[in-house]
Amino acid sequence: MFSTLPLNALRTFEAAARLGSFKAAAEELSVTPAAVSHQVRGLETRLGAMLFKRFGQGVVVTEEGELLYRQTHRALLDIHGSLKAFYPDTAPQVLTISTTPGLAAAWLIPRLGRFYRRFPQFNVRVDTRNDLVDILRDSSIDLAIRSVSCDDPKLFCQELMNEQFSVYGAPGLVESLDVNQVELINLHWKIPGAFSINWESWCAAAGCQAWIEAARMREFDDEHFALGAAIAGQGLVLASNVLVADSLRRGELVAYRPEVTLHGPRYVAVCVPGRERQVNVSAFLMWLTTAVLQDQ
Repeated sequence: MFSTLPLNALRTFEAAARLGSFKAAAEELSVTPAAVSHQVRGLETRLGAMLFKRFGQGVVVTEEGELLYRQTHRALLDIHGSLKAFYPDTAPQVLTISTTPGLAAAWLIPRLGRFYRRFPQFNVRVDTRNDLVDILRDSSIDLAIRSVSCDDPKLFCQELMNEQFSVYGAPGLVESLDVNQVELINLHWKIPGAFSINWESWCAAAGCQAWIEAARMREFDDEHFALGAAIAGQGLVLASNVLVADSLRRGELVAYRPEVTLHGPRYVAVCVPGRERQVNVSAFLMWLTTAVLQDQ
C-alpha cells in the first residue's frame, strides 16, 4: 500500500519548507544542498506541481507547497509521536510553550506548579517574546498562547479566556487619588485586530478627557514592568483583567472606576494541527482548561 510513497523526498521537502532554505534543510538532514534540491525537484516532477519559488537568496513555498507542507508536517509529527512510545523513559518529556513575557510572568508561570503536580512526567520550557512566532515553521514550539481577534484556519485553536481592560492602581493611590494631579502609566499595547486600547479611549468612555492633557505619563513597553510600577504606586495603569487577576487577589492592586471597561481580544492556545493529539500537548491543553475555570 505504501511501497511507492516517496518518504525520503517528503522528509526533505518538509525540512526545506519549514526552514525556508535548502541549505538549512541540508544541515539538519546531514546531506548536501544539492541533494536537497535533487529530492525536491524529483518530488515536483512526480506531483506535476512547483512546490517552491526559487530566488537568489533562498526559496519560498508556493500555494501548492504550503498545502503539502502542512499535511506532511502533521503526518511526520504523528509518526514521531508514535515512535516516542518505544523510547526509554529516562528523562521528563519537554514541552515548549510560546507566549508573551507579560502573560508568562503574571498568569502562566505562577500556575505551572499545579501542572507539575498533576503531570510530573513533563517539563515545561516557556519561550517568551512579544513578536508572533510562526509555529508552522518553528518546530521547536509545541504550543503557543496568544491574544487574537480572529482564528487562524491553518492552526488548531482552543479557546481560553476573554480579555477586558480596566484601570487599576495601588490601594493607597486609589484611595487618595487627586483627579487634578493624576499620574498614568502608559503601556504601548500590541493588540491584534481593531481594538482601541489606550488612555484616550478609556478617558472618553469615563468622561475624563481632561486627564490626557494634564496627567503625567510614565511610559513602558513591557506589560510586566508596567504592572510592577502600578503595584509600587507610581500611577494608574490601564491593564488586562487576565494579567492583573493575581495582583487583585493579593490586594496589590484595586480597580478604579470598574464600571468603565474596554473590550479586548481573546486568549487562545494554538498549535500545528495534529500536535494536539500528542500526549504532552494534550495534557497541557486539558490542564489549561482547568486553570481557566479555576480563575473564574
